[in-house]
Amino acid sequence: MNNFFDKIFNYKKKIGSKETSFLEIINTTKVNDLFEAISKYNDTSEIRYVGGCVRKILNEENFDDIDLATNINPEQVKECLNINNIKFFETGINHGTITANIENKNFEITSLRKDISTDGRHAIVKFTSDWIEDSSRRDFTINAIYADKEGNLFDPHDGVKDLQNGLVTFIGDPEKRIKEDYLRILRYIRFFLNYSKQSHQPEVKKVIKQNISGIKNLSKERILDELKKLLLSKGFSKLYKDNFSREIILIIFPQLKNLDIFKKLSKYSQSTIDKKDFIFLLSLLIIDETDNSNYFLYKFNFSNENKKRINYLKEIFSKTLDKNTFSKKNLQRIFYFYDKTYLIDVIDFQLFKSSRQNKKLIALKRYFKNIEKPSFPIKASKVMEKYNIKEGRELGQKLKYLEKLWVENSFKISNKDVDKIFLG
Repeated sequence: MNNFFDKIFNYKKKIGSKETSFLEIINTTKVNDLFEAISKYNDTSEIRYVGGCVRKILNEENFDDIDLATNINPEQVKECLNINNIKFFETGINHGTITANIENKNFEITSLRKDISTDGRHAIVKFTSDWIEDSSRRDFTINAIYADKEGNLFDPHDGVKDLQNGLVTFIGDPEKRIKEDYLRILRYIRFFLNYSKQSHQPEVKKVIKQNISGIKNLSKERILDELKKLLLSKGFSKLYKDNFSREIILIIFPQLKNLDIFKKLSKYSQSTIDKKDFIFLLSLLIIDETDNSNYFLYKFNFSNENKKRINYLKEIFSKTLDKNTFSKKNLQRIFYFYDKTYLIDVIDFQLFKSSRQNKKLIALKRYFKNIEKPSFPIKASKVMEKYNIKEGRELGQKLKYLEKLWVENSFKISNKDVDKIFLG
């Protein structure tokens, strides 16, 4: 009996000095306002950290989002926040989630829930005050660890042990968990690549393959968001090494054709991959000589801004590259007529494609990162006055030519050059 209670109430125990990290959240954010407000709401009200922030603290990872769970229902949460003059948004109130905002920092507060019915995409939930009921509807044991503000843990499914042993384990029946929400297939791949020190369990592989068609029923937004999380995770660089994970990802995203690029990264590219954003990494994976990238962008309804950025890289690298492609003169054109992001994309795309260390390109990247885009110094009004030229097509053409000359000359131009254009 003692062992049972030790297991259920092991939140009273602390793991090493990890409680320090939880106290750091208190010291660096206003989350304590929420703990104080909800814990004082009534005699039984509680609030705890849950999910990603707990897992990442225990695994000594950086984290951004702070998710909280409480045993009071959403209407009570709203009442509590109003009483304490805390701003909030009803971001997912039907599923029990309210987002509190304090000093421009968001905190998701979700009431304890149990599933009444699921269809693979959505769940109808009923609110509960039972922490074990809430934990039992979660996907993985390492996601079902709760902590109070001092770092005392409540871990009813031995998630801490699994985290320490590198096990990504579904809570209960894997097939049931997946059929509740097919996105858990993608989440499993991401968590496996990030945390697992073991092989895939045969039962899990079988269940995933049997249910992978359910992914097509999910919204494209949810699927793409999960892909984004995978590409930006530390485990992404392992994807090409793990045959099962790779197989599943390519079934869901067949346009990610260039995964092998990550087999032969130079040391420089390996050291910078965690600094690259989603759009750049995606570009590496989908751009080829076909319309592959166009189809992917259309399928997932990317913004015009992101389409433009990816299509620019496709345009550059669909041509035959020569020594002029990465000349300082040409890079200056990109820098000025587009912007620094496009320029860095072009340089890094080439660096990532090659396994060789290109010191010249690395130096050029460093140079452009450390300068600001200059303003064209020649004003139309001054030119019109000095050279007695009227506004019109001729003036515009000459100014455009001068601007191009100025860019190609490292953003320098002499009075002699200007005179030559307007007096010659």
